[in-house]
Amino acid sequence: MTATADLLFRPVGELAALVRAGELSARELVSHSLDRIAELDERVNAFTHVDAEGALATAEAIGPDDPRPFAGVPIAIKDNRPVAGMPLTLGAKLFGRLTPPFDMAFVRRLREAGFVIVGKTALPEYGILPTTESLRNGPTRNPWDLTRTPGGSSGGAAAAVAAGMIPLAHGNDGGGSIRIPAACCGLVGLKPSRGRISLAPTAGESFLVTDGVLTRTVAETAQLLDLLAGPEPGDSAWAAPPAEPFATTAARPPGPLRIGLALRPPLTETPLHPFAERATRDAAELLASLGHEVDEIDPPWAIPGLLQQFAACFGPAVSSQIVLGGMFARREPAPEDMEALSWLLWEQSQQLDAAHYLAAVGQVQALARTIVTATAAYDVVLTPALAQRPVLLGELSGDTPDPAGTFRRSGEFTPYTAIANVTGQPAIALPLYHGEDGLPTAVHLIGRPEGDGQLLALAAQLEQARPWADRRAPFAITG
Repeated sequence: MTATADLLFRPVGELAALVRAGELSARELVSHSLDRIAELDERVNAFTHVDAEGALATAEAIGPDDPRPFAGVPIAIKDNRPVAGMPLTLGAKLFGRLTPPFDMAFVRRLREAGFVIVGKTALPEYGILPTTESLRNGPTRNPWDLTRTPGGSSGGAAAAVAAGMIPLAHGNDGGGSIRIPAACCGLVGLKPSRGRISLAPTAGESFLVTDGVLTRTVAETAQLLDLLAGPEPGDSAWAAPPAEPFATTAARPPGPLRIGLALRPPLTETPLHPFAERATRDAAELLASLGHEVDEIDPPWAIPGLLQQFAACFGPAVSSQIVLGGMFARREPAPEDMEALSWLLWEQSQQLDAAHYLAAVGQVQALARTIVTATAAYDVVLTPALAQRPVLLGELSGDTPDPAGTFRRSGEFTPYTAIANVTGQPAIALPLYHGEDGLPTAVHLIGRPEGDGQLLALAAQLEQARPWADRRAPFAITG
């Protein structure tokens, strides 16, 4: 591995400290990142846009006396969030070359903390699938195995970090879209509690979706949550602030906790890969050895029609994005504007009147109450992160003759993650293990409502017991 690549695997706090101390200029650090992108991304295809000129100009203005906590550290934003002056495509042909004139509020916070935005990362069309291979941008490849998916929908973000192009990346999660790519690419992926990170200025709240980051360590995830958490003016709802910074809580052992081990997938008749089951059982044994009480449980989440209920809420959210694309394209959306799965969700949403949509939301909210109530005796629920190995590219394409089958198979690949979006609880994927096939094998922890700090503390304890940050994807080493 070159010195450049090794540098970009160092924690973001260390990188910022090097810049502050004058041991490395911000321009040198950002140039390292841009060089790695130029060297590797033709094969990985993690980026949809690279702003080399803008990133270097921003870095040039950062001196060693810059007091901001992350001054000079490169980062990328997933291509479904506005960044002033950069294209916004959502991985969809319908969006053309839309270039918003404003930043999301969390992007503003990243800039204010000194991060340098080097570009935008790839996602599946409208962020629908747990793979990243849109018709618009082509397949994004997993640096652990270039024939496999890096996950989705924040697959470009995860691939860029795993390949050592950037030290961390923004992502968002409406059904597992941070945790799934983290699991596929050997990274840490936290879905914060509902309302923890503002969606300003584009929305007041979201039932399913929240923003976050993909990192290599729990400490970095906690530091970024401290930076991004908190309401913005006009938010319709927000999570209560923590009693202390998340980074402080994460640095302290959580004390004995009661852990529920749940292996039965929420989607009935979903096969569980032996690697996933073994890793989760091993994690349960590790937790017990650390002083936690672990019980095997069977939460009431495996109900018939769960995927259809989720789709009834998720589909209209996708369709609202399609409507937005049509407004900017100044025409009604048509089948030729999108992949078959996007069109299927669009058509289904058109047939769903307001009363039935609200009924579907009510059903999902009732399920959320049932699950949270049934697991209330436990501080954390432990599940596999994925039910299967990272799938081969092309296996879950959004543009097939059977889009409904693709949507069903995507649920079988990732049946555990969407539950935390439904309940609003914080959840995190941790790359504790590797399979005999050389691929990362992650576990998934769901915390109490608004229990982000406790969840991070437990995750940090697991990381200390079974470190992973020094692992490197083969492609990151050989290029």
